[in-house]
Amino acid sequence: MTSLKRSLASDPTSANLSSKVYVRSTKSGKVQKIVREVYLRQDIPCSSKLCHRCLENAPADYHDKASRFVLSATPAGTKAFPNGHYIIPDTNAFLNGMDLFEVDSAFYDVVILQTVLEEVKNRSLPIYHRLVALANNEDKRFYVFFNDFRLETYVTRDRAETINDRNDRAVRKAVSWYQQHLEQAVKSRGSQRCPSVIMLSDDRANLEKAKAEKVTGSTLSKYLSGLDNADQLLDMLSSSQEQREIKTGPRELFYPEYYTMSKMNTGVKAGTLHQGIFNVSQYNYLEGSIHVPAFEKSLLILGRENSNRAVSGDVVCVEILPKDQWKAPSTTIVEEETVNKNDNADEESSEGVISERERRALQDEVKKVHGTSAEGRPQPTARVVGVIKRNWRQYVGHVDKDSVKAGSKQSRQQQSVFLIPMDKRIPKIRMRTRQAGELLGKRVLVTIDSWDRDSRYPVGHFVRSLGELETKGAETEALLLEYDVQYRPFPKTVLDCLPAEGHDWRVPASTDDPGWQGRRDLRDLIVCSIDPPGCVDIDDALHARKLPNGNFEVGVHIADVSHFVKPNNAMDKEASMRGTTVYLVDKRIDMLPMLLGTDLCSLKPYVERYAFSVLWEITPEADIVKADFTKSVIRSREAFAYEQAQLRIDDASQNDELTQGMRTLLVLSKKLKAKRMAAGALNLASPEVRVQTESETSDPVDVKTKQLVDTNSLVEEFMLLANTSVAGKIYAAFPQTALLRRHGAPPKNNFAELANQLKVKKGLELRVDSSKALADSLDTCVDPQQPFFNTLVRILATRCMMSAEYFCSGTQAYPEFRHYGLASEIYTHFTSPIRRYADLEAHRQLAAAIDYEPLDASLHSRGKLEAVCRNINVRHRNAQHAGRASVEYYVGQALKGRVVDEDGFVMRVFSNGFVVFVPRFGIEGLIRLRDLGTPEPEGVFDAEEYVLQTTGSRTVRVELFQPVRVRIQDEVEESTGKRKVKLGLL
Repeated sequence: MTSLKRSLASDPTSANLSSKVYVRSTKSGKVQKIVREVYLRQDIPCSSKLCHRCLENAPADYHDKASRFVLSATPAGTKAFPNGHYIIPDTNAFLNGMDLFEVDSAFYDVVILQTVLEEVKNRSLPIYHRLVALANNEDKRFYVFFNDFRLETYVTRDRAETINDRNDRAVRKAVSWYQQHLEQAVKSRGSQRCPSVIMLSDDRANLEKAKAEKVTGSTLSKYLSGLDNADQLLDMLSSSQEQREIKTGPRELFYPEYYTMSKMNTGVKAGTLHQGIFNVSQYNYLEGSIHVPAFEKSLLILGRENSNRAVSGDVVCVEILPKDQWKAPSTTIVEEETVNKNDNADEESSEGVISERERRALQDEVKKVHGTSAEGRPQPTARVVGVIKRNWRQYVGHVDKDSVKAGSKQSRQQQSVFLIPMDKRIPKIRMRTRQAGELLGKRVLVTIDSWDRDSRYPVGHFVRSLGELETKGAETEALLLEYDVQYRPFPKTVLDCLPAEGHDWRVPASTDDPGWQGRRDLRDLIVCSIDPPGCVDIDDALHARKLPNGNFEVGVHIADVSHFVKPNNAMDKEASMRGTTVYLVDKRIDMLPMLLGTDLCSLKPYVERYAFSVLWEITPEADIVKADFTKSVIRSREAFAYEQAQLRIDDASQNDELTQGMRTLLVLSKKLKAKRMAAGALNLASPEVRVQTESETSDPVDVKTKQLVDTNSLVEEFMLLANTSVAGKIYAAFPQTALLRRHGAPPKNNFAELANQLKVKKGLELRVDSSKALADSLDTCVDPQQPFFNTLVRILATRCMMSAEYFCSGTQAYPEFRHYGLASEIYTHFTSPIRRYADLEAHRQLAAAIDYEPLDASLHSRGKLEAVCRNINVRHRNAQHAGRASVEYYVGQALKGRVVDEDGFVMRVFSNGFVVFVPRFGIEGLIRLRDLGTPEPEGVFDAEEYVLQTTGSRTVRVELFQPVRVRIQDEVEESTGKRKVKLGLL
């Protein structure tokens, strides 16, 4: 597309000149008239392989002309169009039916008009990006036609015409020209069969005008009805338009009307309204929260009326409720599947937006005694008055069997059903489908289309079925979609960027080769790598040797990915979009093609590899004398797993140079760690388990807690040191645009609940004045009777933290650079460029900082770097969630059919249940009062002492941090369709 755009302005010899006039108001209120000249040409090709004339007249820089003609000479036919057809959609066709255009079973030979592409970009950036991806997908045959630059299809806007009407007219003109143009092309070939050109639109006025102008047009639904798999495709239509057509007469309005955008902006500026991200509690679907700077504690949003159609993740505007309506956070587990079990998907509830059962659940909350504990204190409450930005995405779930009409398994009649999302924080979604029976028991992907005031639930449409519930393929794809992981194979444009030699690529033998320019020859160093078992994408290697002056030379050598991935090419753009490699239990979703990740960049042993090296002179007391940065060539001597390296270090009979180097590294790493801890670095914890799988089938066979050895810490310390050293270097060189990583100090309020729990239950003090104070007080949180208690406290403390984030140095003041968890003044990521895009960008900045090569313009732009940081922050977070979800799924599968009794700890107490953490499996599970007996026993909850006690025939007393014995079984969770572990109290 870029080259064609360039050519349009470069050769005006065969062009007509047209002027576009734009009017804009300046800040001072004056009106400016802007005239832009457009060269109108007749050599912009139609791209149909039927047309020899366009092929001959295509612009001179239209390289390899024949391959750029993508529209088939024999496009698919239907009953309505037996000679085949090309499709030209208007803007609303893409906005309403984007999912349809991406399916493999239909929609080939599609012309995307420049007018439409630009309008889609203005209306929806995500759909625009998907459309551009389709245009680059060679198999789908989508062609971008620059109708606003072609003389015969250019349309000027009439004086009284709206922009929308002008664009609609431009679409009709292009469709009409295409039809006439193809008829001439076919005639010149002596053929009788000319494909039809169809305008797809759901705009009634546009279709009526097309009919009057004898332009073939069709609605999406009418067009789909003529295709073979019409039932499936019709389900994929956006339901919002269909719903509006179905609704007739006055409807009951359940929700308040949203404020206008101008009213919200005025209120936010005045401080009477507040904006932030709406989050729903995972334990109570009727409780949401929003963090705003004006309040220390998050604002609570209780009930459907107050959340007012906001979906978890939306950016919303809220209004504070009067103080007499402020409440304490929930101490009750409230689950939608039990409260609203038998809702009718075809009927709106006549009892209003809050059902009687929900009202009772909320009333129980209101009755709660507000004690003096952190959990019992009232917090400000608010109501949503508008949605500033919808964060809707595609959602994975399963069809609620109770919402499917009896006897409809074989029926093709359209009906409304409920889709229950995998994410419990998302409300169930009403969708209309003709394949309800077929979708039962399947993982299903849906899109939310609308949530109007007269609908209790959001309305969406079917996208596709992923397969049977619980099958490995369906569940893995479900979690990848759920966390927006880009898992499709790399497109050809990306693979074309790989070295032509493939696996035969080698470091040039001669040091005079340009590939050696600026590189230091470090092949004589005794370098090795230490990684997790089975690691094939080896990012880092290390060495240490004694210097004549008694100090040590230590080197961290990192894969030189930036040598192979050049800024702004297709591979770089793909890596930038993916952001990170995602590690699941049974597979890896790579950021870069495997050729690079597991071969050419990977610092494999016994072969020469390009590297980026950080070399320090370090004293025996681990003080840094100096640091040096250089591109290099290394030859790793060995690739160890952590345990292997530890065994080698501990083996007194091994005294070779490599082993001695590792022992030096270990001694120095312990001293570096001691310095970090003394400076206030935190030693936190997260539940980490390893799922053992069969090598042939990848089926899980057992779950083990990850065992850490000293070599884990050895590698970590030197990676931290390298990241800190590089951060200082690139910040000194580029103070406005260094790509860094910060970890903000958490508000003290974040720890209030945990501090109170420790004080009440254990008489322990948690100090949070600084990271040093927190680190020291965490060391004192011990229970001599329970060795795991300290780890449990560290897991809970981790959850009180802020998330670390990538940022561009020019956007923060230097004190804000600090990494709270590492107690480091400045930090970046440099050591994993195979699997993290942030590290690749840091490599480019470091290369420029040491004058190895000039810095690309994209890394000089603060705006572009901020966009990169926003994306990689989201991708990094999603990758972590996807990895945890994969472990959770496989733990459930490993325990399938088994009953195991294990020790656990109570980590949270509610008024009607409690959460238990099981260290061996790294899992936590909910045990409700109803799980303790039938009928459900009554419970007495003491919020101040964090104690829940049942009354009646079976008396159970549960308190926070208490060790318990639990029975672990597997079950398919009815609400989400996931197989999960079920805990029972013994």
